[in-house]
Amino acid sequence: MGILKAVALINGGDNTTTIRGSLQFTQDSTNGLTHVKGRITGLNPGLHGFHIHSLGDTTNGCNSTGPHFNPLKKDHGGPLDKERHAGDLGNIVAGPDGVAEVSIKDWQIPLSGPDSILGRAVVVHADPDDLGKGGHELSKSTGNAGARIGCGIIGLQSSV
Repeated sequence: MGILKAVALINGGDNTTTIRGSLQFTQDSTNGLTHVKGRITGLNPGLHGFHIHSLGDTTNGCNSTGPHFNPLKKDHGGPLDKERHAGDLGNIVAGPDGVAEVSIKDWQIPLSGPDSILGRAVVVHADPDDLGKGGHELSKSTGNAGARIGCGIIGLQSSV
């Protein structure tokens, strides 16, 4: 089967921001590991929560992408935690120039099978994800990562 590929074009959640980006998703069919790689611009410097959300629906901007992708019905956590949503990818870091270079490898975001992320959305949040450890009432559901400031639908990409 080789390598599966997908892409998501990131745009600001409310059309008033200049957040833009492109992410490539590549899954190695031999070991199932998916690599998310790309660049997002227009962010405030610092940490931003970064998640796969359940729905590929942007009719109401990033707010219509639903909750974090969570097929196993677990509490929110960090990407290295046993207890986490499949879509919990932690944080990305924007430098002083507002650019985040993304490179994340994860086992729980396949591009095929019953728990595929194809047709779902990737979302960038305004604030850092506390990885479920912040003690805030939203820590165990969203990581208290704040507003959805950028998102894109994950779609199949040509292998050519």
